[in-house]
Amino acid sequence: MCGVIGISSRKPVSGELYEGLINLQHRGQDSTGIATFNGRFHVVRGVGYVREAYNQASFDELVGNIGIGQTRYSTAGSAHNVGNAQPFITNSAYGIALVHNGNLTNYPELRKELQEQDHFHCNSDSDTEALLGVLATEIEKAGNSPEFFDILSAAMEKVYARVRGGYAVVAVIAGKGLIAFRDPNGIRPLVMGERNGDGGKDYVFASENTPFTPLGYEYAGDVGAGELVFVTTEGKMHRKKIVDREFTPDVFEYVYFARPDAVLNNVSVYRARLRMGQNLAARWKELHPNVTPDLVVPVPFTSNPIALAFAHEIGVRYSEALYRNIFIGRTFIMPGQENRAKSVRRKLSPQAIELEGKDVLLVDDSIVRGTTTREVIDMVRKAGARKVYFASACPPIMYPDFYGIDIPTKDELIAAKKTPDEIRDFIGADIMVYQTIDGLSEAILRRGEHEIDRLSMPYLDGWYVTGDIDEGRMEEVKKSRTEERAYD
Repeated sequence: MCGVIGISSRKPVSGELYEGLINLQHRGQDSTGIATFNGRFHVVRGVGYVREAYNQASFDELVGNIGIGQTRYSTAGSAHNVGNAQPFITNSAYGIALVHNGNLTNYPELRKELQEQDHFHCNSDSDTEALLGVLATEIEKAGNSPEFFDILSAAMEKVYARVRGGYAVVAVIAGKGLIAFRDPNGIRPLVMGERNGDGGKDYVFASENTPFTPLGYEYAGDVGAGELVFVTTEGKMHRKKIVDREFTPDVFEYVYFARPDAVLNNVSVYRARLRMGQNLAARWKELHPNVTPDLVVPVPFTSNPIALAFAHEIGVRYSEALYRNIFIGRTFIMPGQENRAKSVRRKLSPQAIELEGKDVLLVDDSIVRGTTTREVIDMVRKAGARKVYFASACPPIMYPDFYGIDIPTKDELIAAKKTPDEIRDFIGADIMVYQTIDGLSEAILRRGEHEIDRLSMPYLDGWYVTGDIDEGRMEEVKKSRTEERAYD
C-alpha cells in the first residue's frame, strides 16, 4: 500500500506535491519521491519520511507546473533500497514518469516479456518499473493518430490485457500531460479533485482525497475501475472507460489504511467505521449478552470511531485510555517483526487512572500477527485493569494478499495457524470477539452511491478476483519476500 499523487496546475506544483505527500504519509513510510516536468523531468527521491527526504535544494530542482509523487510502503522490492523508490522514468514513448500503488500478480512474467519481446530492461526489483515498461512499449506500438488520447486509449487496452493485479497509477507524459488509471476491478483507490486556477482548472489525482482541502481542491469523485483519465498540458480533461469488469475495491482501505476523513468509491471511511462499531457491538451482544465492560477503549487511532459507536450501542463509557505518540509510525507497515514489537511500547501509553480496577473492552481494527495485540493487552493489565476483553472489527485474516498489502505468507498470520480460542489464549484476553465477513461488508456497503459489486478481501475469504493465484504463485511470493526481508 502506497500513497500516490499527481497535479496538473497553472502554477508550480513541487510545494503542493510535498504537502500532498505529507497528507498521505500514513500510507507508506519506507521511501518517497517527486518528479516534475518543464521541458525535461526533474526527480528527487529519498528513504524514510516525506519531511526528511526534501529540502530547499529539492524544491529549487523540482520546477514545473505538472508533477507526481509517491510515499512508499514496500510489498515488492527491498524497502530500504532507494533504487526501488518511485517515480520511475523512461525516455521512450515521448518520455514517461510514473508512480503506482498496488501489486502486479504477474510481475515475473511481465519482466521476462519486457526483456525478451519488448527489449525493455528493468533495472530494479520493483513491479512499478515493469508497469512503466508495458505502458511505454504499448504507447510506442499504438501508432501516430492525430489525437493523442486515441493513442493512449489504444495503448491502455493492451496494458489492461497484459497487466494483472491491483494498481492505481498516475504518470506524466513529456509534452503531453498527466494520465491516471486504475486496475479493471478497482481494487486500489484513486480519487480526483478540481480547483479553479488562473485561466482554467487545476487537477489533482491521489490515493485519497485527504490532501485536497489543504491544497484548495474540491473532491470530484473517483477514477473509475478500468478507466483512463488524461489531462493535457493545456488543462483539458479526457476520460474513457477502457474495460468493464466486476467492481471489487479493497476492504482493508476502510478498515485500516485510509484516513477517516477520506471518501473512497463514494463511501465515507469515517461513517463506514462507525457502522463497523455498530455491527461489532451487535456481534458482542449476540455472543456475550450478560457481559458488560466498564469501559470501551480503542487501540488508537484507526479504531477510534469503531470503538465510539461500539460503546454507544452497548451503553457504556467510551474512554481514550491509551495515549498514542503520534511520532511513532504505524506498526503494521513497519518492516520487520522486531521493529513492530518494540514500537508498540514506544507508541502507546496506558492511562492507569482510567484503567485501574476496571473491566476493559479493547477495540482494534484487526489482528494480523497477534504479537502487537498481545503487547497491548499486557500493557493494559499491568496498568491495573481487572479484566481485558478484545474485539476485532476485522474477521480472522487467513490468507496472503497479492494486491498491495504486505501479507505475503500464511506463516505470519495467527488466524491461519490457531483457532479463535487459541488466539484468545495467545493474546491474553479474557474474551475475544471477531466481526463476521457479512457484518464487515454490510457496514461498508450500507450507505453511499458506490456501485460496488463485491468487496475484495482475499485475506479473509480466499477469493482472488484476478483468478491467477494458486499454490505455486503463493510459494513464489513467499520465497521472494523472505529473501527481500533477509536483505533488508
